Amino acid sequence: MHTIKRIDPRRPFSVTTEGLKRITLGFVGVAGDVNAAALSGHREQAKARRTMATAQRSLLVAAHSDRGSLDDHARQTLAAAALLADSTTQVVLLVLGELKDDAAALGADKVIEMPAFDRRAFVPDAALDALAACVAAYSPAHVFIPDNATGDGDLGRRYAAQAKASVAAHVVEIDAAHVSVYTQAHKAFSVRSLPDVILLAPNAVDARLPFVGAGERVEAEQFAVAGLQNASPYKDLGIEEIDAAQVALEEADFIVSAGNGVTDIPAFERLASTVGAAIGASRVAVDDGKFPRDKQIGATGKTVDASIYIAFGISGAVQHLQGIKDCRHVIAVNLDASAPIAKRANLTIIGDAQETIAALTDAAAAARRARANPGSLTTSGGNASSSAKLEGALA
Repeated sequence: MHTIKRIDPRRPFSVTTEGLKRITLGFVGVAGDVNAAALSGHREQAKARRTMATAQRSLLVAAHSDRGSLDDHARQTLAAAALLADSTTQVVLLVLGELKDDAAALGADKVIEMPAFDRRAFVPDAALDALAACVAAYSPAHVFIPDNATGDGDLGRRYAAQAKASVAAHVVEIDAAHVSVYTQAHKAFSVRSLPDVILLAPNAVDARLPFVGAGERVEAEQFAVAGLQNASPYKDLGIEEIDAAQVALEEADFIVSAGNGVTDIPAFERLASTVGAAIGASRVAVDDGKFPRDKQIGATGKTVDASIYIAFGISGAVQHLQGIKDCRHVIAVNLDASAPIAKRANLTIIGDAQETIAALTDAAAAARRARANPGSLTTSGGNASSSAKLEGALA
């Protein structure tokens, strides 16, 4: 199976552990490293600390979390700071929201977690106060922020304007001496030395690191953020919830997908409704008339990038795997442990698709009842082990 992503050959350099690379082609290393990994049963070797020296300066990374985790863009931004830091520089991570990730493995030396912030709530003044407080405490040489449209990019621009700091947005190339951005409709580059605030474009940096950070937790109480209590001039209208079935697959964050191994379509649709997921399908299921063509996922259908993708009874033909290559967490439910999708999946449940669908539907319904009426959670029959594994994966 060909798993290497195609990357625009005209794209700029990326920062990797081996320096600047024009094109990143999957695994970073040499053939001997790959063979050694295969012979050792793919055991990940323990990584050394990036530095043990006393910090003399800091690099600050700020990003919102999403359900307790940093997305790929935020991880790349954190990796950029860690790769550019020298032995006397600490990497400080400010997380606006809850963080369940291993911050040390992501390259952070100090972590400031502010769970009071929620990515779904619009409180730009409070986020700006939090960032300014951290800058005042650590006086970082540079501030790294992912340049996205979900809060971080806006925060970086607000801070640069307030602090009258130099800033570079949509940075697509970076090293210790310069940053580059596209100009003239991507026909040329603009290059300058590292500014105070660096808003990094996605996929400019390889997030895989050969080292770990210290991962020291810093109490957030010392960074007084008055903006959370003060009245905001902005009115947050909240998030309008719609039926997941109405969401386009390309925009869906949670997808359950059916293949030839799913025979009870109404039960599968009930599961999707219960857990609030969009519905997808393999080409075989669509060709059999079980689902309309616009539900097909794969090279000849839709390409999706959901946070959670659960595949029921899908063997994983190469065309289907191409359609889910950008999904963050893939969970496969299949009777065949050697199915190709098991190699792509982060978690594989070896079991019957119908039994697992029924068990997960019951577990999700019970969890909703318990949330509405605490203390009333009851267990039901079905494939309990599969349900427990899936509940843990979705937590």
